[in-house]
Amino acid sequence: MPGVVDAHVHVNEPGRTSWEGYTTATRAAAAGGITTIVDMPLNSIPSTTTLDAFRTKLDAAQNQCFVDVAFWGGIVPGNAGELKPMLNAGVIGFKCFLIHSGVDDFPHVERADLETALQTLQGTDATVLFHAEVDCACNGTKGNPEEYRTFLESRPAIMEEKAIELVCEMCLKYKVKCHIVHLSAASALPSIVAAKEKGAPLTVETCHHYLSLNAETVPNGNTLYKCCPPIREKRNQDLLWDGLKKGHIDMVVSDHSPCTPDLKLLDRGDFMVAWGGVASVQFGLSLFWTNCRNYGMDLFDMVRLMCENTAKLASISHRKGAIRPGYDADFVIWDPDVPFEVTEDRIYYKNKVSPYMGRTLQGRVYQTVVRGNTVYADDAGLNSSPQGGFVLKSQQDEKSKL
Repeated sequence: MPGVVDAHVHVNEPGRTSWEGYTTATRAAAAGGITTIVDMPLNSIPSTTTLDAFRTKLDAAQNQCFVDVAFWGGIVPGNAGELKPMLNAGVIGFKCFLIHSGVDDFPHVERADLETALQTLQGTDATVLFHAEVDCACNGTKGNPEEYRTFLESRPAIMEEKAIELVCEMCLKYKVKCHIVHLSAASALPSIVAAKEKGAPLTVETCHHYLSLNAETVPNGNTLYKCCPPIREKRNQDLLWDGLKKGHIDMVVSDHSPCTPDLKLLDRGDFMVAWGGVASVQFGLSLFWTNCRNYGMDLFDMVRLMCENTAKLASISHRKGAIRPGYDADFVIWDPDVPFEVTEDRIYYKNKVSPYMGRTLQGRVYQTVVRGNTVYADDAGLNSSPQGGFVLKSQQDEKSKL
């Protein structure tokens, strides 16, 4: 089938390469049947919020990528003047946070910042991505921090609902393409559907962890399950799958957000303080396949949600996300009937921890091909040399090898 396009990956290089890096992240992607990733503007240092920072990131990634890589820039207070220069240099769009991002070097935006940025981007083809949570008086921190329920109650669904109402308002007002990342709260779907019906150029993704894990089964103290917004209850998960089936949710991505194991505070089990993020870029194809058939979905849904629509979001659907004449020869060859266990020795990303450790998943990747080059083969492992390239918005027809 077409190689998977994962439009939400945190590579963290330069600056936080103990968390992840281009070599390890793209090796893991290749082993998971992913042929293109789109790197987020944080948690690298510097964050990709200026043209100079983007050039620094390109220099850092040079000669390291085992799959193709595109890049998101970032919107932070005061950087509206950097947006068009970054767009002209090749970023495919911009991400912003409506709440603290978790790192001080990527501050969140207020309404006025959004208005300025969206005005700046009117008339361009850029997409603006939103981490859609807002602070509210409801998100207290009472309870035992080792109990998952305490963390879940500190990030209630209303935080997403209110943020998504703002995104819908801005999208309808400025008619700039907007995208909601990692939707967790299914209760926000009616606002999304209503905005789309009114003509908002709006898309939304959810993540494998929201579709595969549920709050009722998160072990207390196991902070590998912590992410923001949080993994919610099983009834919410079923509604997310329903949203996928109905086309209200447009795509599924990993939101691979790794860190060093010590930042997960596994010795303390403190959900309120531990770093939030799930490392899973390598296992998305198998996670989705393991679960989707329980909800009446099939291979064609997988291609639509993980290849075609993610390629459209990244503005690379003229060459990625499908098997067609003239497109890049990006393929994954896999056996849907072969199970495997997630074990440490199978993991290619840098810090080999995962909430999926020990789970049996269905669907084993045997070969990954990027632009005609085999980058991963199950019997031989990874190609010894990086075969990936940059996919820059301003140069998308250039297919130069790194």
